[in-house]
Amino acid sequence: MASDSSPIAGAAFVHPQALCESTHVGVGTRIWAFAHVLRGATIGVDCNICDHVFIENDVIVGNRVTVKCGVQLWDGIVLADDVFVGPNATFSNDKFPRSKQYRERVDRTEVGRGASIGAGAVILPGIKIGPLAMVGAGAVVTHDVPVRAVVSGNPARIVGYVDTPRVEHAPRRAGSLPGTTPSPGVRGVSMHSLTLVEDLRGSLAAGEFRAQIPFAPLRFFVVFDVPGKDVRGEHAHRKCQQFLVCVRGSVSVVVDDGTKSAEIELRTPEEGLYVPPLTWAVQYRYSADAMLLAFASDHYDPADYIRDYDEFLSLVRA
Repeated sequence: MASDSSPIAGAAFVHPQALCESTHVGVGTRIWAFAHVLRGATIGVDCNICDHVFIENDVIVGNRVTVKCGVQLWDGIVLADDVFVGPNATFSNDKFPRSKQYRERVDRTEVGRGASIGAGAVILPGIKIGPLAMVGAGAVVTHDVPVRAVVSGNPARIVGYVDTPRVEHAPRRAGSLPGTTPSPGVRGVSMHSLTLVEDLRGSLAAGEFRAQIPFAPLRFFVVFDVPGKDVRGEHAHRKCQQFLVCVRGSVSVVVDDGTKSAEIELRTPEEGLYVPPLTWAVQYRYSADAMLLAFASDHYDPADYIRDYDEFLSLVRA
Protein backbone atom coordinates (compact mmCIF):
# COMPACT_ATOMS: atom_id res chain seq x y z
CA MET A 1 0.00 0.00 0.00
CA ALA A 2 1.11 3.60 -0.55
CA SER A 3 1.51 6.41 1.90
CA ASP A 4 -1.58 8.65 1.96
CA SER A 5 0.68 11.70 1.59
CA SER A 6 2.34 10.35 -1.54
CA PRO A 7 1.47 12.09 -4.87
CA ILE A 8 1.36 8.63 -6.41
CA ALA A 9 -0.86 7.00 -3.81
CA GLY A 10 -2.38 3.78 -5.13
CA ALA A 11 0.24 3.34 -7.85
CA ALA A 12 3.39 2.66 -5.83
CA PHE A 13 4.46 2.16 -2.24
CA VAL A 14 6.16 5.17 -0.65
CA HIS A 15 7.36 4.73 2.92
CA PRO A 16 5.96 7.34 5.32
CA GLN A 17 9.51 8.56 5.97
CA ALA A 18 10.40 8.84 2.28
CA LEU A 19 9.88 11.98 0.19
CA CYS A 20 8.69 11.43 -3.38
CA GLU A 21 7.88 14.66 -5.25
CA SER A 22 7.61 13.00 -8.68
CA THR A 23 4.29 11.88 -10.10
CA HIS A 24 6.03 9.77 -12.77
CA VAL A 25 6.51 6.58 -10.81
CA GLY A 26 5.29 3.23 -12.12
CA VAL A 27 2.91 0.72 -10.60
CA GLY A 28 4.49 -1.65 -8.11
CA THR A 29 7.55 0.46 -7.43
CA ARG A 30 8.67 0.65 -3.78
CA ILE A 31 10.40 3.73 -2.36
CA TRP A 32 11.78 3.10 1.10
CA ALA A 33 12.60 5.20 4.17
CA PHE A 34 14.69 8.38 3.86
CA ALA A 35 14.79 8.17 0.06
CA HIS A 36 14.20 11.48 -1.76
CA VAL A 37 12.92 11.61 -5.35
CA LEU A 38 12.74 15.06 -6.97
CA ARG A 39 9.81 16.26 -9.03
CA GLY A 40 11.31 15.80 -12.52
CA ALA A 41 12.51 12.21 -12.10
CA THR A 42 10.90 9.32 -13.97
CA ILE A 43 10.84 5.83 -12.43
CA GLY A 44 9.38 2.78 -14.14
CA VAL A 45 7.27 -0.09 -12.84
CA ASP A 46 8.23 -2.64 -10.17
CA CYS A 47 11.41 -0.85 -9.08
CA ASN A 48 13.00 -1.07 -5.64
CA ILE A 49 14.44 2.23 -4.39
CA CYS A 50 16.10 1.47 -1.06
CA ASP A 51 16.81 3.58 2.04
CA HIS A 52 18.84 6.80 1.71
CA VAL A 53 18.69 6.98 -2.09
CA PHE A 54 18.58 10.44 -3.70
CA ILE A 55 17.23 10.85 -7.26
CA GLU A 56 17.60 14.23 -8.96
CA ASN A 57 15.27 15.78 -11.56
CA ASP A 58 16.77 14.83 -14.94
CA VAL A 59 16.98 11.11 -14.18
CA ILE A 60 15.26 8.22 -15.95
CA VAL A 61 14.98 4.85 -14.21
CA GLY A 62 13.58 1.98 -16.26
CA ASN A 63 11.40 -0.94 -15.21
CA ARG A 64 12.33 -3.54 -12.57
CA VAL A 65 15.42 -1.58 -11.48
CA THR A 66 16.97 -2.06 -8.04
CA VAL A 67 18.87 0.83 -6.45
CA LYS A 68 20.40 -0.21 -3.14
CA CYS A 69 21.07 1.99 -0.10
CA GLY A 70 23.27 5.07 -0.22
CA VAL A 71 23.16 5.73 -3.97
CA GLN A 72 22.70 9.17 -5.54
CA LEU A 73 21.43 9.46 -9.10
CA TRP A 74 22.30 12.91 -10.42
CA ASP A 75 20.92 14.81 -13.43
CA GLY A 76 21.76 13.12 -16.74
CA ILE A 77 21.78 9.54 -15.47
CA VAL A 78 19.70 6.94 -17.32
CA LEU A 79 19.20 3.40 -16.03
CA ALA A 80 17.60 1.00 -18.51
CA ASP A 81 15.28 -1.88 -17.59
CA ASP A 82 16.46 -4.55 -15.11
CA VAL A 83 19.55 -2.66 -13.94
CA PHE A 84 21.00 -3.40 -10.49
CA VAL A 85 22.95 -0.70 -8.63
CA GLY A 86 24.75 -1.94 -5.52
CA PRO A 87 25.00 -0.10 -2.20
CA ASN A 88 27.03 3.12 -2.12
CA ALA A 89 27.86 3.04 -5.83
CA THR A 90 28.81 6.57 -6.86
CA PHE A 91 27.81 8.37 -10.05
CA SER A 92 29.04 11.78 -11.21
CA ASN A 93 27.92 14.09 -14.02
CA ASP A 94 30.53 16.86 -14.29
CA LYS A 95 34.17 16.27 -15.27
CA PHE A 96 35.25 19.70 -14.02
CA PRO A 97 32.99 20.65 -11.08
CA ARG A 98 33.29 24.05 -9.41
CA SER A 99 31.35 25.36 -6.44
CA LYS A 100 28.48 27.67 -7.47
CA GLN A 101 29.29 27.25 -11.16
CA TYR A 102 26.57 25.40 -13.05
CA ARG A 103 26.77 23.97 -16.55
CA GLU A 104 23.86 24.33 -18.96
CA ARG A 105 24.09 20.63 -19.80
CA VAL A 106 25.64 17.86 -17.71
CA ASP A 107 27.33 14.75 -19.04
CA ARG A 108 24.90 11.93 -19.77
CA THR A 109 25.64 8.55 -18.20
CA GLU A 110 23.78 5.49 -19.50
CA VAL A 111 23.55 2.04 -17.93
CA GLY A 112 22.24 -0.56 -20.39
CA ARG A 113 19.52 -3.16 -19.97
CA GLY A 114 20.24 -5.83 -17.39
CA ALA A 115 23.62 -4.42 -16.33
CA SER A 116 24.83 -4.70 -12.72
CA ILE A 117 27.01 -2.27 -10.77
CA GLY A 118 28.74 -3.61 -7.68
CA ALA A 119 28.91 -2.05 -4.23
CA GLY A 120 31.13 0.99 -3.95
CA ALA A 121 31.88 1.26 -7.66
CA VAL A 122 32.61 4.74 -9.06
CA ILE A 123 31.21 5.69 -12.49
CA LEU A 124 32.79 8.73 -14.15
CA PRO A 125 30.65 11.22 -16.12
CA GLY A 126 29.55 10.44 -19.66
CA ILE A 127 30.16 6.70 -19.38
CA LYS A 128 28.08 4.12 -21.24
CA ILE A 129 27.77 0.71 -19.60
CA GLY A 130 26.53 -1.84 -22.12
CA PRO A 131 23.58 -4.21 -21.74
CA LEU A 132 24.18 -7.18 -19.41
CA ALA A 133 27.61 -5.87 -18.36
CA MET A 134 28.87 -6.32 -14.80
CA VAL A 135 30.95 -3.78 -12.86
CA GLY A 136 32.84 -5.29 -9.93
CA ALA A 137 32.62 -3.98 -6.38
CA GLY A 138 34.92 -1.00 -5.85
CA ALA A 139 35.77 -0.63 -9.54
CA VAL A 140 36.52 2.85 -10.91
CA VAL A 141 35.00 3.01 -14.39
CA THR A 142 36.84 5.53 -16.57
CA HIS A 143 35.85 4.21 -20.04
CA ASP A 144 32.73 2.78 -21.66
CA VAL A 145 32.01 -0.84 -20.75
CA PRO A 146 31.14 -3.13 -23.69
CA VAL A 147 28.06 -5.33 -23.91
CA ARG A 148 28.23 -8.26 -21.44
CA ALA A 149 31.76 -7.36 -20.31
CA VAL A 150 32.89 -7.96 -16.72
CA VAL A 151 35.17 -5.19 -15.42
CA SER A 152 37.01 -4.71 -12.14
CA GLY A 153 39.88 -2.76 -10.62
CA ASN A 154 41.06 0.86 -10.58
CA PRO A 155 40.92 1.86 -13.33
CA ALA A 156 38.42 -0.82 -14.38
CA ARG A 157 39.65 -3.34 -16.93
CA ILE A 158 37.83 -6.15 -18.71
CA VAL A 159 38.46 -9.48 -16.98
CA GLY A 160 35.90 -11.59 -18.85
CA TYR A 161 32.43 -11.74 -20.37
CA VAL A 162 29.16 -12.84 -18.80
CA ASP A 163 28.18 -16.49 -19.43
CA THR A 164 31.11 -16.94 -21.81
CA PRO A 165 33.26 -20.05 -21.27
CA ARG A 166 36.85 -20.12 -22.52
CA VAL A 167 37.47 -22.72 -25.22
CA GLU A 168 40.89 -24.35 -24.98
CA HIS A 169 42.66 -25.85 -27.97
CA ALA A 170 45.53 -28.33 -27.86
CA PRO A 171 48.79 -27.03 -29.39
CA ARG A 172 49.53 -28.12 -32.95
CA ARG A 173 52.49 -30.27 -33.87
CA ALA A 174 54.53 -29.81 -37.01
CA GLY A 175 53.36 -32.10 -39.79
CA SER A 176 49.85 -32.51 -38.40
CA LEU A 177 47.07 -32.38 -40.95
CA PRO A 178 44.81 -29.32 -41.36
CA GLY A 179 41.34 -29.66 -39.90
CA THR A 180 38.19 -27.92 -38.68
CA THR A 181 36.71 -27.86 -35.17
CA PRO A 182 33.26 -26.35 -34.53
CA SER A 183 33.13 -23.92 -31.61
CA PRO A 184 30.96 -25.48 -28.89
CA GLY A 185 27.45 -24.09 -28.95
CA VAL A 186 28.09 -20.96 -31.06
CA ARG A 187 26.23 -21.22 -34.34
CA GLY A 188 28.47 -21.37 -37.43
CA VAL A 189 31.73 -20.46 -35.69
CA SER A 190 34.64 -22.85 -36.26
CA MET A 191 38.38 -23.18 -35.56
CA HIS A 192 40.60 -24.13 -38.48
CA SER A 193 44.02 -25.77 -38.21
CA LEU A 194 46.18 -24.61 -41.12
CA THR A 195 49.30 -26.15 -42.61
CA LEU A 196 52.39 -25.86 -40.38
CA VAL A 197 55.92 -26.59 -41.63
CA GLU A 198 59.01 -26.31 -39.42
CA ASP A 199 62.65 -26.94 -40.36
CA LEU A 200 66.10 -25.43 -39.87
CA ARG A 201 65.20 -22.47 -42.04
CA GLY A 202 62.33 -21.45 -39.76
CA SER A 203 58.59 -22.04 -39.57
CA LEU A 204 55.83 -21.55 -42.14
CA ALA A 205 52.05 -21.46 -41.72
CA ALA A 206 49.86 -21.59 -44.82
CA GLY A 207 46.21 -21.87 -45.77
CA GLU A 208 44.30 -22.27 -49.02
CA PHE A 209 41.13 -20.31 -49.65
CA ARG A 210 37.98 -22.39 -50.01
CA ALA A 211 39.94 -25.57 -49.24
CA GLN A 212 41.00 -24.69 -45.68
CA ILE A 213 39.49 -21.20 -45.37
CA PRO A 214 35.73 -21.20 -46.11
CA PHE A 215 35.66 -18.31 -48.60
CA ALA A 216 37.82 -16.34 -51.04
CA PRO A 217 38.41 -12.89 -49.49
CA LEU A 218 37.91 -9.52 -51.16
CA ARG A 219 39.62 -7.58 -48.38
CA PHE A 220 42.06 -7.97 -45.50
CA PHE A 221 43.17 -5.80 -42.61
CA VAL A 222 45.72 -6.06 -39.82
CA VAL A 223 45.20 -4.94 -36.21
CA PHE A 224 48.34 -4.23 -34.18
CA ASP A 225 49.79 -1.96 -31.46
CA VAL A 226 46.58 -2.31 -29.44
CA PRO A 227 47.03 -1.29 -25.78
CA GLY A 228 46.22 -4.28 -23.57
CA LYS A 229 43.33 -2.40 -21.92
CA ASP A 230 41.51 -1.71 -25.17
CA VAL A 231 38.80 -3.68 -26.96
CA ARG A 232 38.24 -4.04 -30.70
CA GLY A 233 35.29 -5.31 -32.70
CA GLU A 234 32.07 -4.99 -30.70
CA HIS A 235 29.86 -5.49 -33.76
CA ALA A 236 28.33 -8.04 -36.08
CA HIS A 237 27.97 -8.14 -39.87
CA ARG A 238 24.82 -8.65 -41.89
CA LYS A 239 26.50 -10.48 -44.79
CA CYS A 240 30.27 -10.33 -44.43
CA GLN A 241 32.23 -13.42 -43.32
CA GLN A 242 35.56 -13.10 -41.56
CA PHE A 243 38.56 -15.34 -40.91
CA LEU A 244 40.93 -14.30 -38.11
CA VAL A 245 44.55 -15.34 -37.67
CA CYS A 246 46.84 -14.04 -34.94
CA VAL A 247 50.17 -14.01 -36.77
CA ARG A 248 52.09 -12.76 -33.73
CA GLY A 249 51.41 -12.72 -30.01
CA SER A 250 47.97 -13.62 -28.72
CA VAL A 251 44.45 -12.22 -28.60
CA SER A 252 41.13 -13.47 -27.21
CA VAL A 253 38.01 -13.37 -29.37
CA VAL A 254 34.49 -13.50 -27.92
CA VAL A 255 31.88 -14.83 -30.37
CA ASP A 256 28.16 -14.59 -29.64
CA ASP A 257 25.27 -15.91 -31.76
CA GLY A 258 22.58 -14.20 -29.65
CA THR A 259 21.94 -17.33 -27.58
CA LYS A 260 25.34 -18.66 -26.58
CA SER A 261 28.85 -17.26 -26.55
CA ALA A 262 32.42 -18.50 -26.19
CA GLU A 263 35.86 -16.99 -25.71
CA ILE A 264 38.64 -18.37 -27.93
CA GLU A 265 42.30 -17.45 -27.60
CA LEU A 266 44.27 -17.18 -30.85
CA ARG A 267 47.96 -17.61 -30.11
CA THR A 268 49.66 -19.22 -33.14
CA PRO A 269 49.67 -18.34 -36.87
CA GLU A 270 48.56 -21.83 -37.90
CA GLU A 271 45.18 -21.40 -36.17
CA GLY A 272 42.29 -19.53 -37.78
CA LEU A 273 38.85 -18.61 -36.50
CA TYR A 274 35.90 -18.46 -38.89
CA VAL A 275 33.23 -15.90 -37.93
CA PRO A 276 30.01 -16.14 -40.00
CA PRO A 277 27.51 -13.30 -40.58
CA LEU A 278 25.16 -12.35 -37.73
CA THR A 279 27.77 -13.20 -35.10
CA TRP A 280 28.64 -10.57 -32.49
CA ALA A 281 32.43 -10.52 -32.11
CA VAL A 282 34.79 -8.79 -29.70
CA GLN A 283 38.59 -8.94 -29.53
CA TYR A 284 40.42 -8.20 -26.29
CA ARG A 285 43.34 -9.40 -24.10
CA TYR A 286 45.81 -8.31 -26.78
CA SER A 287 49.38 -9.17 -25.87
CA ALA A 288 51.87 -6.32 -26.27
CA ASP A 289 53.20 -7.79 -29.52
CA ALA A 290 49.88 -9.04 -30.93
CA MET A 291 49.19 -8.73 -34.66
CA LEU A 292 45.77 -9.92 -35.85
CA LEU A 293 45.23 -10.61 -39.56
CA ALA A 294 41.60 -10.59 -40.69
CA PHE A 295 40.29 -11.75 -44.08
CA ALA A 296 36.84 -10.48 -45.12
CA SER A 297 34.53 -11.92 -47.76
CA ASP A 298 33.29 -8.50 -48.92
CA HIS A 299 34.53 -5.00 -49.58
CA TYR A 300 34.15 -2.48 -46.75
CA ASP A 301 30.52 -1.36 -46.41
CA PRO A 302 29.47 0.70 -43.37
CA ALA A 303 25.84 -0.40 -43.87
CA ASP A 304 26.86 -4.03 -43.30
CA TYR A 305 27.89 -3.34 -39.69
CA ILE A 306 25.52 -3.93 -36.75
CA ARG A 307 26.90 -1.91 -33.84
CA ASP A 308 23.91 -1.97 -31.48
CA TYR A 309 23.60 -5.19 -29.50
CA ASP A 310 19.83 -4.99 -29.10
CA GLU A 311 19.45 -4.51 -32.86
CA PHE A 312 21.68 -7.55 -33.36
CA LEU A 313 19.47 -9.64 -31.07
CA SER A 314 16.35 -8.49 -32.92
CA LEU A 315 17.83 -9.49 -36.29
CA VAL A 316 18.95 -12.87 -34.99
CA ARG A 317 15.57 -13.64 -33.49
CA ALA A 318 13.78 -12.54 -36.64
